[in-house]
Amino acid sequence: MTKEEKLVVINNLAEQLEAYPHFYITNIEALNAEQTAALRRKCFESEVKLVVVKNTLFTKALEKVEKADADLVKTLEGPTSIMFTNVAKAPAVLIKEFRKKADKPVLKAAFAEGCVYVGDDKIDALCNIKSKEELVADIVALLQSPAKNVISALQGAAGQKIAGLVKTLEERNN
Repeated sequence: MTKEEKLVVINNLAEQLEAYPHFYITNIEALNAEQTAALRRKCFESEVKLVVVKNTLFTKALEKVEKADADLVKTLEGPTSIMFTNVAKAPAVLIKEFRKKADKPVLKAAFAEGCVYVGDDKIDALCNIKSKEELVADIVALLQSPAKNVISALQGAAGQKIAGLVKTLEERNN
């Protein structure tokens, strides 16, 4: 591979790192052709982009976009593939589901929701990640809950008692 070809690959990887907010570094070595095709199909269905990379070129791409975390770079040994995604937990769910039939892919590391996760043991934690939108929705639901309780209490039997007390107080004042 010439220096110009390497530069094109590095720039392409850097563009993808900029375009996708989350990526997983995995090992899919030892999957046969049928399993690899099935994995690529699952990735396509889940809107995950799977790319096999050379470790040195990917390291240079990470450096170019200033995401070269030391923990991530340490995992770039041996066969490496990258899963780019817009939904942080999509690759983790896909990997967990795919492993019901095969031993791979193995998670080396992940960059999800601005955090670095290193090691295959983090797959369950990554499956449970909530997006910022989901967290905002949970907070809004929690904030609305007390107001809903007050409104339902006022509409129920307690509300009738309060209305009766207010009416009695009005009659006393008149």
